[in-house]
This record gives sequence, C-alpha cells and structure tokens, in this order.
Amino acid sequence: MKSMDVVTAAFIVITFMILRFTVRLMLTESQSLLTEWIGYAGSGFEEDGTIGGYQPFIKLFMDLIRVTTISAGITMVTTIIISFIMTGVQTGFLVSTEQMKPKFDKLNPIKGMAKFFNANAFFEQFKSLIKMTILVIISFMEIRERLPEFISLYDSDIRTALVVLGDTIFTIAMKIAVAFVVIAAIDFFWQRYRFEEDMKMSKQEVKEEYKNMEGDPQIRSRRRSIQQKMSMQRMMQAIPEADVIIRNPTHFAIAVKYDEKNNSAPKVIAKGKDRVALRIIDIATEAGVMLIENKPLARVLYEKVDIDREIPSELYQAVAEVLAFVFKLKKGEPAVYAPKAVVEM
Repeated sequence: MKSMDVVTAAFIVITFMILRFTVRLMLTESQSLLTEWIGYAGSGFEEDGTIGGYQPFIKLFMDLIRVTTISAGITMVTTIIISFIMTGVQTGFLVSTEQMKPKFDKLNPIKGMAKFFNANAFFEQFKSLIKMTILVIISFMEIRERLPEFISLYDSDIRTALVVLGDTIFTIAMKIAVAFVVIAAIDFFWQRYRFEEDMKMSKQEVKEEYKNMEGDPQIRSRRRSIQQKMSMQRMMQAIPEADVIIRNPTHFAIAVKYDEKNNSAPKVIAKGKDRVALRIIDIATEAGVMLIENKPLARVLYEKVDIDREIPSELYQAVAEVLAFVFKLKKGEPAVYAPKAVVEM
C-alpha cells in the first residue's frame, strides 16, 4: 500500500524548508559566478582564447556544474532521501522487480480506457482537481495581498526584489504544503481502505480457498470410500482370529477376541449389520470360528462398542458366559450355553 500524495506533501515541505536556509548560499554562489564571468569579458581570456587552459564553453559548463552542486546539491540529495524514506515507511521498504517487467497487455487500448472508468480513477481525478483548485486559490490570494509590495519594487534593487519574490514563493509553497498534507492524510487512509478491500476475498474465492484447503468434494468422497473399503478389508481379515461370533441371528454379527496377555478385557475386532453381518458369519464359518446366538447381547455390542475397543464393564458377565462356553467346547469338555446375565438395551 502506497500513497503518492504523502510523498508529494513531504517533498514540498522538506524542499522549501531546506531552500529557506540555503537560498542565501545559492544567491552568493550565483553572484560570484556572474561576477567572475563579467571579469572574463574584460581581460580574462588568454591569447589563445581559452580560460585557464579550457575553452570558454567547457569552462562555463564546469562552473555551472560546480555552482549547482554547491548551492542545490544539499536540497537535491535531501529530497531524494526523504522521498525514499516516505515511500519505504508506507511499503515496509519492500523491494519488488515486478513493476520493472515488461507487460505488453498495458499496450491494449481497451484495457487502458477501462482504467478511466472505475472508482479509483474518479477519485484520483477529483483529487487532482481539488489540488489544482487549492494551488490556484492560494497563489491568487497571496499575490493579491502582496500586490502593493510588488509595485513598490519598481524602484528597488535586484537583490531586494529577489528576497521579496523568494519570500512570496516560500509563503505560497508552505500554505500549499499544509493543504497537501491534509489531502495526503485523506489519500493515505483511502489507499489503506482500498488495499484492505482488495485483500478481501469474494465468496467464490472463499469457496475456492476452502476447496484447496479441504480438497475437492468428489476427491474427498472418493478418499473416504477408499478408506472405508480398506477398513472393511482389515476387519474381514481379522475375523478368523476371533474366539467367537455373537449374532442376532442374521441382523447383527460381532466378532469377539480375548487375549489375556495383551488386553484386560475381551475386545470387539469386527462387527456388522445385515449384509456385512452375513459376510462376517460366512467368513467365520469358513475359518471354523464358533457362532453363538444372543440377540440382546449382539445388539448392545453393535451399538455400544467400536471396532478394536474393549467391551465395557457392564457387559463383562454376559460376554464372559459366552467365552466360558466356547473355551470349554474347545477343550473338549461338555458345556451348555445358558445365559444368566441380564443385558439392558
């Protein structure tokens, strides 16, 4: 974000304040140069037509460069530094080569004309009109006020006239600078407002940004589908390791495994409903895993226990009865499954 009016206002104020203190040096140096060359006109030229070994034109050019550097050098260097600082303060001293790159689309007359018909262009034109009006009014009023003084300079010497003229110019410049500072402050806040507005994203840009952050809905849906498929495959692969399948009898099927070395309680390693339940039963039958029918227990396990999670303490007794029955049958001992634990739905 950058307001050129801030740079302009600072440039005017600093330049004329410096000129206020250096104008005497400029007049002295200019007067010395003029006196020196008037002296050359009398007897300063050498026999070969040179001045100190230099051709008159070269000598004059060198003297002009010297006087200009001495008298105006301070002002020039200071204003350049001030312009750089005021621009850097607004931009954070960021250096960009983007503006230096050739852009051929700027040669497009249609795009060029479009720039004249937007809010920023109208604001800039209005601001320029205001500045021109202020400049004319201040200059007119100051000259009109000093008009009697200008008329009285008719009988004054050139030095007095230059002092009065310089004071008038300085006064006008300072009044214009004050007005420009006010305009620069308004322009600074306007540019800041525009910058913040330009940084805001439209609804479409927000959607695109969200899509980029979260991913395309179709891709996310596809990703979830793949994840669910892989999770289902892992679950089906774990079914042969189960100790028992508790079912109801086809609507729900829960594979339970108890590893007393690694788990403090039995764990659900697979579960499913309807078609998934039938698939679990088929895989369990092929793998020789025992199937036990207990409708209320199967339903509660399906609703309350996630896969790879241990069963809650309130279901310990009901599941323990199932596992005790299964383990006895595996050992070849006679056993009858007669559930006594009450399972609350």
